[in-house]
Amino acid sequence: MEGSIEEQNKLPELKLDAKQAQGFLSFYKTLPNDSRAVRFFDRKDYYTAHGENSVFIAKTYYHTTTALRQLRSGSNALSSVSISRNMFETIARDLLLERNDHTVELYEGSGSNWRLVKTGSPGNIGSFEDVLFANNEMQDTPVVVSIFPNFQEGRCVIGMAYVDLTKRVLGLAEFLDDSRFTNLESSLIALGAKECIFPAETGKSNECKSLYDSLERCAVMITERKKHEFRGRDLDSDLKRLVKGNIEPVRDLISGFDLATPALGALLSFSELLSDEGNYGNFTIRRYDISGFMRLDSAAMRALNVMESKTDANKNFSLFGLMNRTCTAGMGKRLLHMWLKQPLVELDEIKTRLDIVQCFVEEAGLRQDLRQHLKRISDIERLVRSLERKRGGLQHIIKLYQSTIRLPFIKTALQQYSGEFSSLISERYLKKLEALSDQDHLGKFIDLVEYSVDLDQLENGEYMISSSYDTTLASLKDQKELLEQQIHELHKKTAMELDLQVDKALKLDKAPQFGHVFRITKKEEPKIRKKLTTQFIVLETRKDGVKFTNTKLKKLGDQYQSVVDDYRNCQKELVDRVVQTVTSFSEVFEDLAGLLSEMDVLLSFADLAASCPTPYCRPEITSSDAGDIVLEGSRHPCVEAQDWVNFIPNDCRLMRGKSWFQIVTGPNMGGKSTFIRQVGVIVLMAQVGSFVPCDKASISIRDCIFARVGAGDCQLRGVSTFMQEMLETASILKGATDKSLIIIDELGRGTSTYDGFGLAWAICEHLVQVKKAPTLFATHFHELTALAQANSEVAGNTVGVANFHVSAHIDTESRKLTMLYKVEPGACDQSFGIHVAEFANFPESVVALAREKAAELEDFSPSSMIINNEESGKRKIREDDPEEVSRGAARAHKFLKEFAAMPLDKMELKDSLQRVREMKDELEKDAADCHWLRRFL
Repeated sequence: MEGSIEEQNKLPELKLDAKQAQGFLSFYKTLPNDSRAVRFFDRKDYYTAHGENSVFIAKTYYHTTTALRQLRSGSNALSSVSISRNMFETIARDLLLERNDHTVELYEGSGSNWRLVKTGSPGNIGSFEDVLFANNEMQDTPVVVSIFPNFQEGRCVIGMAYVDLTKRVLGLAEFLDDSRFTNLESSLIALGAKECIFPAETGKSNECKSLYDSLERCAVMITERKKHEFRGRDLDSDLKRLVKGNIEPVRDLISGFDLATPALGALLSFSELLSDEGNYGNFTIRRYDISGFMRLDSAAMRALNVMESKTDANKNFSLFGLMNRTCTAGMGKRLLHMWLKQPLVELDEIKTRLDIVQCFVEEAGLRQDLRQHLKRISDIERLVRSLERKRGGLQHIIKLYQSTIRLPFIKTALQQYSGEFSSLISERYLKKLEALSDQDHLGKFIDLVEYSVDLDQLENGEYMISSSYDTTLASLKDQKELLEQQIHELHKKTAMELDLQVDKALKLDKAPQFGHVFRITKKEEPKIRKKLTTQFIVLETRKDGVKFTNTKLKKLGDQYQSVVDDYRNCQKELVDRVVQTVTSFSEVFEDLAGLLSEMDVLLSFADLAASCPTPYCRPEITSSDAGDIVLEGSRHPCVEAQDWVNFIPNDCRLMRGKSWFQIVTGPNMGGKSTFIRQVGVIVLMAQVGSFVPCDKASISIRDCIFARVGAGDCQLRGVSTFMQEMLETASILKGATDKSLIIIDELGRGTSTYDGFGLAWAICEHLVQVKKAPTLFATHFHELTALAQANSEVAGNTVGVANFHVSAHIDTESRKLTMLYKVEPGACDQSFGIHVAEFANFPESVVALAREKAAELEDFSPSSMIINNEESGKRKIREDDPEEVSRGAARAHKFLKEFAAMPLDKMELKDSLQRVREMKDELEKDAADCHWLRRFL
């Protein structure tokens, strides 16, 4: 994306005369205002952009306003920038594939006559595919989603439709959502939505603000459309044209939806699918089940580093970058993208994927053979789509042919495997490959290509229809060859007449302007000057020699050009016919692409598992209502892959009734965040079907991973750090179930210590007593560790709260802190913030003052209390009994709960005050033998 100095120096010259400039300015003024549109104007050798667009491009891509030029002068001046073809591709790729805030428009024409020829947006890149992916693989599938919300009585029912243009799939869904739109957010993440169509009038209501926030969190471009476009009328006839097969099942499907059908109507209008006949009969339609995959929201995707970021120092910083060892051109990458956003929740399918990965891990020879063959497979999905849209030609067909002839090698490699999973490999791959490549399917395609295409010409880089395929083409080829022979004989005869050597002195050229011509050097010209002027026609005299012809050569040349034109036209007609025939195989190629890309991704998982310095293990998977999450010797896959890391493995035992809720305390930089994140990453990897970085692993399937890990500032959107933290936590409290996995890191840091601690305690209690989901809660509030004792005394508590800490060693003499990065049972009894400050080389005076102030404020610790002795004026340290702390905390909690339950709105003021006094007296009586509780009061 970065525009280099060289690129700036190579800025094309803006070549417009006064008349052209005036004409263009008059056209430009007629364009409607659209702040999101970046408009490019194709001027044959280069492109231009103007007005605000030119300033945006100069600053964003050239990083300087010196690239700007002015069209005309004075009040009519228009800022302009010229853009080379390479730079245009770079900018278009960034706008459509990386950002989510602009659309792209391309105009062609001259003077004042310009027309819009291409439009594109992040979710609708079809018309720009030739620009975006000419020299790049298509790594992700752009998906456009349309939503039609219905707000009623504090609830919102969402009607949703989506279109995947690469796989040619339409989807429909309807679901009830909460005020944080957690279901919608996880659906957008799972589908990989780039753009969302939304009714304009609905967007003006206050209820929609939260919905807009949800879309922004998913980095989805919001495109408003008029409400009248959201209608289900004519949907039946539209789908009849688009969807392959019988229309009756389609009617049955859409009849089950109320809100999703208007959303689909708007989506078909926006994506203009019906304007392209190449789409007719090529789409499938399905119901999208939001409970069919593990739900992941945007916060979890960020916290677990699932997808790559432009700021990543290397590819191993993200889970996708680490796991992406795919070989096929584009197909495997896109499927891996989708799988990481859609982890499985079905036990049998997870086990099937793990069986195949285990087969590939154990059989290194099979794995290497298959990967070598898959490297020669092209992007079948895109090739077929190009052919269907009439944008492909023989080159696309040859790539499909070269991919198809690799299938026997893949089948042979699979047939040689006879291990534990041979029946599964046969059922999943071999039988399907044999069915797809038999004589009635791809066998026919191979015969068609070998009969119709001149494969011998491929070595010369030419893609031609074989002359034997058509009698007319064969006749034209014979005529062409005969004329070529006659021209060469005339060349020899003329050389003899002029007494010049063939090809050395007298050359035969083919000039674009003149056709076939003779040429001699200026040195030879004086020898034949007399004959040249009397018997020949001199066409051109230049440094490289003299070009001339005669009537015979001109006649033969004209006949040759006429035959060549006829031959090309015949070739074109035949290519169109062959392309049309090949598109009839598109369904077979779709099945083949799905099969090969799945094999590619599972081979990628196996390659990762086997090639790491510490091999991965196969996880044992249990249903969501049985088993625990036990990870022995677990490691963070991305962290351990960094060159400079010597990773220390840790065990994690989330066990029902014992340690289902874990509070993890310890110093900054001690490894808390890495530990809790790695558990989330490992669970996600297991449910995708991958081996995991553990010595041994047993995982109970989770329906969702919620993660609140270090909220970043969102002040540009008017949201503070603390507010963002609370919003993300609200999503957890609303959306989590007992089958989810919850990961929370450092909750409550954005406000005062007491408020933060209070919130953290209340949230923990709610998660333990209401949600009952396995939870890892990392915190600096080591006072929270009293929750374990408090909840052990609550009747009927089946969750089990346990304390863990990351260990650190402090040298008693030097007071130096050493991180051990081991997670051990039990609570951490102190904070290490000042030691970490020493670690960062703070001045000694600052550290000393920090210790003094910390000692003065240390009055709420479960392990120690600093009090002033008035008689001696000296500070003494009093140790609190942990049992006393938990007993006092439980009694304080009881008081707060009773107070919160009082129906103050129905009580008289004097009655309520009397009741509070009674409660306070009871509490003070209980505090008589509990020093911790007296301090609480």
